Amino acid sequence: MTERRERGTRPVIRLTVVRTERLTPHMIRVVAGGEGLSSFTPNEFTDSYVKVLFRVPGVSYPEPLDMQTIRAELPADQWPRMRTYTVRYHDAAAGELAIDFVYHGDQGLAGPWAARLEPGDEVLLLGPGGAYAPRRDADWHLVVGDESALPAIAAAMEAMPDGAPVLGVLLVEDASEEQPLATKGDAHIRWLHRAEGGDLGAAVRELNFPEGTAHAFVHGEAGAVKELRRHLLGERGLTKDQLSISGYWRQGRDDEAWREEKSTFMA
Repeated sequence: MTERRERGTRPVIRLTVVRTERLTPHMIRVVAGGEGLSSFTPNEFTDSYVKVLFRVPGVSYPEPLDMQTIRAELPADQWPRMRTYTVRYHDAAAGELAIDFVYHGDQGLAGPWAARLEPGDEVLLLGPGGAYAPRRDADWHLVVGDESALPAIAAAMEAMPDGAPVLGVLLVEDASEEQPLATKGDAHIRWLHRAEGGDLGAAVRELNFPEGTAHAFVHGEAGAVKELRRHLLGERGLTKDQLSISGYWRQGRDDEAWREEKSTFMA
């Protein structure tokens, strides 16, 4: 994902939880709103994303909450933790903004937090950013990813032009994690299951690509994405401007460690 503004220059958006929804056994939707939603400015991207801020327990922060002030006045270990998430939808009329969180029990930071949320709880955001939306002038579209990319892919599917050919390969844990994908495109989606050894790289290599100019969105675990990047650019002949591709996470790394090495790993 591409940052469109310098980090730390955006105001913190303070929302409150309206409700949470368990979409699948491992996907939780957090719907937030409140007066702070008026300061959220949506963009044109289907991979529109925000930084969710998590206060460090026991740390007192200046009010109003401002990341530039925090970085200037507090040591780094007291800065709020940040995690990047796609805005699943923003409904100004309803006063709602939804974010979907992958949940694997007590593992990680954001998933357990989302599971504990109740109406009225605080949600702190920075953003949004973004870089991708399906091109209307493309002859066909490719969407590939795992659970981490599913919210952005679902938003992209909703934005596909009428009748646009779409090939999709999606990796989730098992059949219980599959979600309906609404679209006006002519979509052919293959669901892979991790529990059965599903392999994104192998599945994409098996695809018969249509004729014409493609526009592709490929995101997920960094190792799989790096392999797909080589395949799509080197073997399938896609150009960089046809491809939105990034490792959202890396196996065996927490978010902080992955951010430190992402630029060199994906090169």
